[in-house]
Amino acid sequence: MASQNLIELIKVLRERTGAGMMDCKKALEENGLDVDKAADYLREKGIAKAAKKADRIAAEGLANVKVCPSCGKTVVYEVNSETDFVARGDAFKQLVSDTGDILLKEEPANIEAAKEATKELYTDATVKIGEKLDLRRFEIIHKAEGQIIGTYIHMGGKIAVAAVIEGGDLELAENLAMHIAANSPKYVAPADIPADVIEAETKIQIGAAKNDPKLANKPDNILQNIVKGKVNKTLFEAVLSEQIYLLDDTKTVGTFLNEKGVKVVKFVRYAVGEGIEKRQDDFAAEVMAQTKTN
Repeated sequence: MASQNLIELIKVLRERTGAGMMDCKKALEENGLDVDKAADYLREKGIAKAAKKADRIAAEGLANVKVCPSCGKTVVYEVNSETDFVARGDAFKQLVSDTGDILLKEEPANIEAAKEATKELYTDATVKIGEKLDLRRFEIIHKAEGQIIGTYIHMGGKIAVAAVIEGGDLELAENLAMHIAANSPKYVAPADIPADVIEAETKIQIGAAKNDPKLANKPDNILQNIVKGKVNKTLFEAVLSEQIYLLDDTKTVGTFLNEKGVKVVKFVRYAVGEGIEKRQDDFAAEVMAQTKTN
């Protein structure tokens, strides 16, 4: 039976690391009941466990926005976990919050530097949470004089947005951020659409026009206008200024902002897991495989 002193030390170590009781007991016994050394021991074991998780897919998690009112900086970032269950837990939410603090303080130049700056934080969290965790991306926005940054977090962190405007007020900026969260624009204005994107869509629409019997006998100049119209219609759906404004469906965002004398400088929108190919588990196949091995 474990001594009362060992039980108390296990309790302290569990509160510090979040590790299991038997892991804490072993760590303490192998390190002379020294809590600090035992915590380091568990961190080392956590690194080993994290390495085994490297091939897992972390596509759940939270997107977040954190603002530093005193320094004028805002960071938008995404932290991933393997499961939504973990993403909804307090330990993961604390990891996300602490990550934002470090990003604002250190202002790393790129994601590699950001991961290095948060390495210890993620090592500890891996020991405590027991899943692959990943700081996927971030962007730090510096507010210039006269600019306002509106933020919006949708569904507790499924989507995070920061919108930078000149003119207007904070309420308008926050409403615009909400619109961006709901409508997922890629560009501020038509002029921001890259030439290669326009070229690729034009090729698609030319091919579609050639295969449309209704357009077979159209003169080239009319056909070109039809193609251009289809290209614009498709691409403008992703242009903020051309979208119907969420809070006034009688106007486009561009019209609404012009009336208010507001200019959109930029926006950042992160949706959790976008672009990540999520693992598709075949539960039936897994059961069959287990049956065959038994």
